[in-house]
Amino acid sequence: MSPDRGARILIVDDHQDNVELLQARLEARGYEIDTATDGQEALDRVAAMPPDLILLDVMMPIIDGIEVARRLKSDPSLPFIPIIMQTALDATESKVEGLDAGADDYITKPINFAELEARVNSLLRIKALQQDLAQRERQLADMNDRLRQMSQTDSLTGLDNRRYIEERLLEMFGHATRFNEPLACMMCDLDHFKSVNDSYGHQAGDAVLRQLADILRGEAREIDRIGRYGGEEFIFLLPGTSAEAAMVFAERVRKAVDAMEFTFPGGAVRRAMSCGVAAWPHPGIASSDALVKAADDALYVAKETGRNRVVRHDGEEFRAHRR
Repeated sequence: MSPDRGARILIVDDHQDNVELLQARLEARGYEIDTATDGQEALDRVAAMPPDLILLDVMMPIIDGIEVARRLKSDPSLPFIPIIMQTALDATESKVEGLDAGADDYITKPINFAELEARVNSLLRIKALQQDLAQRERQLADMNDRLRQMSQTDSLTGLDNRRYIEERLLEMFGHATRFNEPLACMMCDLDHFKSVNDSYGHQAGDAVLRQLADILRGEAREIDRIGRYGGEEFIFLLPGTSAEAAMVFAERVRKAVDAMEFTFPGGAVRRAMSCGVAAWPHPGIASSDALVKAADDALYVAKETGRNRVVRHDGEEFRAHRR
């Protein structure tokens, strides 16, 4: 904050004459002045509205300036507030104690007002630079968060993208095998989706996929991961879920999609969904890739045997089709 733009300065001194003199001089320079006559009042005023700078007397009864500075500088909820200690003591030990407590500068009484103004201006410049740096760091952190979100998210549906869901799959499969906990994978594909794009255009197809993603999110648990695997194909990772439980879940999802009317400007369509389910532990599944392939193979069988159905990769329907 520029010194000529009304920075707020809190003057803390138990001598009213000193307060009035400092207030008059600093107000004449364009500063907004607040005052306190003891340490506790100073702490209360800072808590209510942190000033831009504090001009703090060392020698005060009950709570002296050293303790006030120590408390303020140790409070993580407060922003950086420059503190100038003012004292009649010119001893080095007194200055060191104040600086150790958190004071940023010192001025001795009787006060040279040209020197005081220079010290005030210097510390306010430092505060402005720190505020600007903190704002830039926040902006950079926000930008990094947005970039990370973009790198992990499918831009159309808001679900995990393929790369990110595959990273989560590695983590979840490793956890499952390490702790011998079940992990299910469900691959889903919207039936006859291409006809939506062919008949109504890609904008209609995008609207259908966004609404489908909302259905999938609504059916999933908080611990589940859902990703768009490609085109109209989606993947669920269901930790702690057996193949039997995953089949029940997949059937619920299939019914929710089957009951949905997808709408878009100029029309509406209904589309069913086919699902393939696989789960670990299973003797034929030794890796995360094998888990996905098993679910994808089951999805292929669901497509081949009529669509709008759920097939388990080691179920009788799957084995019969493979035979």
